[in-house]
Amino acid sequence: MKMFSKYSSGLAVRHRALQVSLFTLLLAAATFGTLSAQRSRPVYMTDFSDKNYVDTAAPMIWIDAHFSYHMPVGVLRTYFKNNFCIGPGFTFKSKSNWTIGATFGYMFGANIRDVSIFNGTLANNEGIIVDGNGLRENGISCEGRYWTLGAEVGKIIPVDRWKNSGIWVKVGAGYFRHKMKIDDYGHQFPQLDGDYAKGYDRRSSGFALNEFVGYQFVRKNRMLNFYVGLEFHQMWTKPDRNYVFFEGPTKDMPLKFSGLIGIKAGWNIPLYERRSVTTYYYR
Repeated sequence: MKMFSKYSSGLAVRHRALQVSLFTLLLAAATFGTLSAQRSRPVYMTDFSDKNYVDTAAPMIWIDAHFSYHMPVGVLRTYFKNNFCIGPGFTFKSKSNWTIGATFGYMFGANIRDVSIFNGTLANNEGIIVDGNGLRENGISCEGRYWTLGAEVGKIIPVDRWKNSGIWVKVGAGYFRHKMKIDDYGHQFPQLDGDYAKGYDRRSSGFALNEFVGYQFVRKNRMLNFYVGLEFHQMWTKPDRNYVFFEGPTKDMPLKFSGLIGIKAGWNIPLYERRSVTTYYYR
């Protein structure tokens, strides 16, 4: 009887141990199923405002429309005041947040700093421009115009849980051209007829470098993607006309340094975004 009692007690203990093991396995399976369901939650069910949500860096392609305001330095500052710039851009961002792209900028609104640069050429030695009727200048305007085209490479450095956003650092290289745009609205100035106007515009072009440091903001809402920051341009240019009035032939003229310092902002329009798995952190 004692042996039978001991045997029955052993079976009871084993039975309870088996029940506990099965309960533990079922609990673990339920927990894993809940977590898996949350991880594979469809994008349209994702609550992006959830503090536990962590955006996943993903490959992207976007175009942008940008606007800048610049202050010139070097040779450009000799001729022009501050200018505006608008243009499009194209960017590819990798999963590791490296970016490569192309950009174009059209710069305008740079008023002439000192009209005495025309003395002895378009104007007389007293700075007076006289039209074909012997009257003082009326209906003529002069403004600095530039454009630049280049390629850029950069890196977005995330600073929070939004891994496609962060500090954006870029460097680039390309081509730069600037000139004085002189308009004779009434066609009253024989000095500007035909090819003569080209002798006054001081058009120059050459190699350029540029840098940008700012913040790139990207969210799943496609309308709320933008960047803003500081940009810098350095240009080495020389006249690309054969002759400049008052300065003479341009063949042997050296390269001259110019620069632009400004604020730049752009609005991104995503063209492609590879969907990534939604990730949650749990405590």
